Amino acid sequence: MNLQKVTKGCSAVAATFCLLITMGWTQDEKSQTDIAKRLQASAEVFQEIMQAPDKGIPDKVLSDAKCVIIIPSMVKFAIGFGGQHGKGVVTCKTPNGWSAPAPVTMTGGSWGLQFGGEAVDLVMLVMNQKGVDHLLSSKFKIGADASAAAGPVGRHADAGTDWKMKAELLTYSRARGVFAGIDLSGAAIKQDKDETVVLYKKFVPFADLFSGKVPPPKEAQPLLATLVKYAPPSTRQGALVKRCAQLVG
Repeated sequence: MNLQKVTKGCSAVAATFCLLITMGWTQDEKSQTDIAKRLQASAEVFQEIMQAPDKGIPDKVLSDAKCVIIIPSMVKFAIGFGGQHGKGVVTCKTPNGWSAPAPVTMTGGSWGLQFGGEAVDLVMLVMNQKGVDHLLSSKFKIGADASAAAGPVGRHADAGTDWKMKAELLTYSRARGVFAGIDLSGAAIKQDKDETVVLYKKFVPFADLFSGKVPPPKEAQPLLATLVKYAPPSTRQGALVKRCAQLVG
């Protein structure tokens, strides 16, 4: 056997192996950058919405919310069939603070005759235990599984009582910086398993993340700090932790 040919063959195999490893690292770094950007964008969207004095989420509503879902730059499209697609994160209150965030995706929509498309920043508040249970199922449809309503606005406004009695989800949407209504009927929200693996190095289900026992990654610190600024955690969140503990167990 020709030693030179063997050496060249080994070199070729080694080069291919190194190329595959490099490609893997590059893809991992890209994904990590994507989820980090998503967390940063979520923090910015929430901060900007809360800074709008006449359109911000009322303090009372936010203090009663059990979880917050933020989907920055959701694409709303409608060419005969209206729909939405977006990626965001969700975090829930625990007695020790806001939980480690979970990446989510939102897809689907309702029938319509609108044309065109726009990017929409969306914030959804989970207001009661029934809504939390739907969220913990890892996938649910708005309208079919969980009821949703446009949330009251005004940072210090009197929010009234209808939202507290009826809605599982309160929605706040903003297109091009202007608050506007959006039809989310039929849209499905589910855990983004791929990005969860990227963020936590393994798949971690909703119940584990929202139990408060999973340390938040460093990429989530700006978002969690923003949430604490406007909605400090309450000691009244024991029911959620208990429910998560039951599901984990």
